[in-house]
Amino acid sequence: MKVLVVGQGGREHVLAWKLAQSPKVTAVFCAPGNAGTAEDVTNVPIAATDVPKLIEFAKSEEIDLTVVGPEAPLVVGVVDEFQKAGLRVFGPSASAARLEGSKEFAKTQMRRANVPTADFHVFEKLADAENFIEERTDEPLVVKADGLAAGKGVSVCETSEEALAAVRAAMADRVFGEAGHRVLIEEKLTGQEASILAIVDGNTILPLEPAQDHKPAHDGDTGPNTGGMGAYSPTPLVTPETMDAVVEDVLVPIVHQMKRDGCIFRGILYAGLMMTNKGPSVLEFNVRFGDPEAQPVLMRLKTDLFDVLWAATEGRLRELPPLEWDPRPAVCVVMASEGYPGPYENGLPIRGLADAATLPDTKVFHAGTRLDGEQVVTDGGRVLGVTALGDNVSDAKLRAYQAVKPIRWDGAWCRKDISDKARESE
Repeated sequence: MKVLVVGQGGREHVLAWKLAQSPKVTAVFCAPGNAGTAEDVTNVPIAATDVPKLIEFAKSEEIDLTVVGPEAPLVVGVVDEFQKAGLRVFGPSASAARLEGSKEFAKTQMRRANVPTADFHVFEKLADAENFIEERTDEPLVVKADGLAAGKGVSVCETSEEALAAVRAAMADRVFGEAGHRVLIEEKLTGQEASILAIVDGNTILPLEPAQDHKPAHDGDTGPNTGGMGAYSPTPLVTPETMDAVVEDVLVPIVHQMKRDGCIFRGILYAGLMMTNKGPSVLEFNVRFGDPEAQPVLMRLKTDLFDVLWAATEGRLRELPPLEWDPRPAVCVVMASEGYPGPYENGLPIRGLADAATLPDTKVFHAGTRLDGEQVVTDGGRVLGVTALGDNVSDAKLRAYQAVKPIRWDGAWCRKDISDKARESE
């Protein structure tokens, strides 16, 4: 079987790497890929949003399964177009992808499905949003751009001044482009975050092992929100009983609500949760593997990922045996470029990758890299996801940071406390 992975980030690197391990898979292509996928599979110079060229390549190369990684092509309908062309593809339709493409749509669906989530208000006029905030003197609020903002469209605001600055940045300054033409203002939930990813075939929901992401840029969960500075799996925050509650109260209701609306969900359903003192509450839904959650979760998966995704495209998830997992935890540390999540410089030579690759039970997944001749250089804000397995969370953390140590480029940095919350939770 031949597989095409669409995308160029860390999520796509781990997907391509994992799919290439299947004995059923003879070739894996990644479009457009990065310097890391170039080592493990075959890169194809086609942009993830260039749907006609992707379809042309899939037909000419006789691709058996296409797996779409990032949210942007899903929201614009890449899955619909592949299916019209008679090609097998894993991912949600454009209609179903609205769960991530529009936060207003997602919150409305949650409200209709009685899924636990924060109270929210939607604004299309800046003045209305400002008035709403000014009426709530220093009540902590969360401001969200409605559309896709590469994981950076959420501002957690402790004061009304911060909230006013956030809505003005989104609606007046358009720092998130068209994603900020409409904003949501929500009550701030308190607790720790957890990520639950599930594979859905329209009827059956197959949850994966839970993970915990680290969104704020700096240690101790300080600084601006990012696309994720690291993750680990599993997390003691999500007990088997909690997982059962999430499936029953979150995943099943939202999938059924989508079906009632004539919008069958197939693909990855990712629930970003806040573990409050009242139980899990949904912060947001995504419709693809998380990045960096995919790295530790899929590194632990022992079941053939190709078999699972193939079965999902045929509506046969219920026929699969239980997924097998490496019992060891995995920790992923994101190495970022100086300035991220703000402006940063690209094209900086990366040193030490070969040294990191020699360490056991460790894999350096590339997120924002490219090849400049033979040299690997930076090509994004989040550059690498250094991931390691260990006998326990502390051991996995130690191994991940040992692999981080030899890797250098000008301005490289990372959080130093990825996975420390596991000890706090325990």
